[in-house]
Amino acid sequence: MKDWRDGSAGALRMGLKHGMYCAGCCWLLMALLFVAGVMNMWWVGLISVFVLVEKAVPSVFVSKLAGAVLVTWGLWLAFS
Repeated sequence: MKDWRDGSAGALRMGLKHGMYCAGCCWLLMALLFVAGVMNMWWVGLISVFVLVEKAVPSVFVSKLAGAVLVTWGLWLAFS
């Protein structure tokens, strides 16, 4: 709320600022969703549920567990 701007121009400016922040922090997830969405909608659903659980459960444990699982899976794929 500290960056609030009145009027249509202010709303546009706030939206652009938020959009740049979102694209900057989540560009890899967006690229992954684009590729997965073109290939298979089940992957998009799975990624969406994963993000929902990670955001909805107020615990650092979920994020650390998810990171460990993804790193392990990535290493397994890299070396197989």
